Amino acid sequence: MVPVLHLHPSQSTLHNMDVQRQGVKKRKLIRWIIFAFVTTGVLAGGTYGVLQLKPALPSVDAGTVWPDTVKRGPMLRQVHGLGSLVPQEVVWISAVTDGRVEKIYIQPGTLVKPDTVIMELSNPTLSQAMLAAEFDLKQAEANLADLNVTLQSTTFDKQAVAAQVSSDFNDAKLAADRDQQLSKLGLIPDLDVKLSQSKAKQLEFRNQLEEKRLGIIHQSVEAQLAAQKVKIDQLKAVYALKQQQVEQLRVRAGVAGMLQQLGNATSAAGNAPPLESGQNVTAGSILAKVAQQDKLKAQVKITETEAKDVAIGQPASIDTRNGIIAGHVTRIDPSAVNGTVLVDVALTGELPLGARPDLSVDGTIDIERLNDVVYVGRPTVGQPNSTVTMFRYDPDGKTASRVTVKLGRASVNSIEVLAGLKVGDKVILSDMSQQDSHDRIRLN
Repeated sequence: MVPVLHLHPSQSTLHNMDVQRQGVKKRKLIRWIIFAFVTTGVLAGGTYGVLQLKPALPSVDAGTVWPDTVKRGPMLRQVHGLGSLVPQEVVWISAVTDGRVEKIYIQPGTLVKPDTVIMELSNPTLSQAMLAAEFDLKQAEANLADLNVTLQSTTFDKQAVAAQVSSDFNDAKLAADRDQQLSKLGLIPDLDVKLSQSKAKQLEFRNQLEEKRLGIIHQSVEAQLAAQKVKIDQLKAVYALKQQQVEQLRVRAGVAGMLQQLGNATSAAGNAPPLESGQNVTAGSILAKVAQQDKLKAQVKITETEAKDVAIGQPASIDTRNGIIAGHVTRIDPSAVNGTVLVDVALTGELPLGARPDLSVDGTIDIERLNDVVYVGRPTVGQPNSTVTMFRYDPDGKTASRVTVKLGRASVNSIEVLAGLKVGDKVILSDMSQQDSHDRIRLN
């Protein structure tokens, strides 16, 4: 007979509880292991997904960029430059002699006529020299009058002597003829005939000498008078020169126009005239500058790279900011200064109101017309015959990608496209140097 073991109720309950606790721990361990594997997988998958994501595109405000569309058709090549209006004719007035500025009548900016007196100089030495020259001239003219009287008197004396000799010769000739007739009649001896004939020959020879001397006297008179007249002409020229120099002490404009400056340059302050009353000037010093207001031309500075295509006769337009004047190229400076070449443009159109010398202008010169080319607006970084990168709009219009573009001939606002873009492409012309590290951008 098998003995039966009787447990206490409290002991049975404790046994069951131990069994249950052992099952719970096992299940919890399994759950933790599964959770760890799941969590590791999720993290690995998330990390892989993040690694596979592309970096976010940089954003650019679409309102801040300058877009343009590639076109095909005619393109007018032009070059542009800044410049100013300058007079075609400028008169520099210089001092003829040394002097002292006594008075300045007008200031720069005043309209003048040819006989307008700008200033007055003084030179006592020159005034005295003019008076001396005038005295010498009058003295020479008086000497000429005296010489003329003296020579006439001398001439008359010589003529009287010549006339007396001629009369004596005629009397001797008649006496010789008479004696010869009487000798033939036997009334007088032959000796008397020979004596009268000898006397007639002697007077004939003397008459010939007096005639020659009278002719020489006339030549001598003319030579002496001519010499004195030459001296008078010389003194007249000296006096006229001195008189002109004294007259030029009253400095006149000489042409109609505007007085632009006094002296050779403006003062350091820029507001006071460089030439003042009481100042001494030397011969050759610049006293004033007068420019003709109605005869102006434009001088435009063109960069060296663009100036090589500029030629004389090409049409141009000058913007004075108060109107546009038509013109054409008349001169191209042979040398460059600070990377620019000076180009003269003759103005054929009517000058607008306010046009004056030294007025700042914008000049545009037409180089050539290209009939059928692919072109686009000129980008800020695009130079002729170069290769650049530009952002081209993607089809969605919300992004843009960087493309390489080969550029050709350029104008002021447009440039030829040789490769990299096609007609209808929309590109950004603005400076995108801040996006140099990105090949695509997003436009907001």
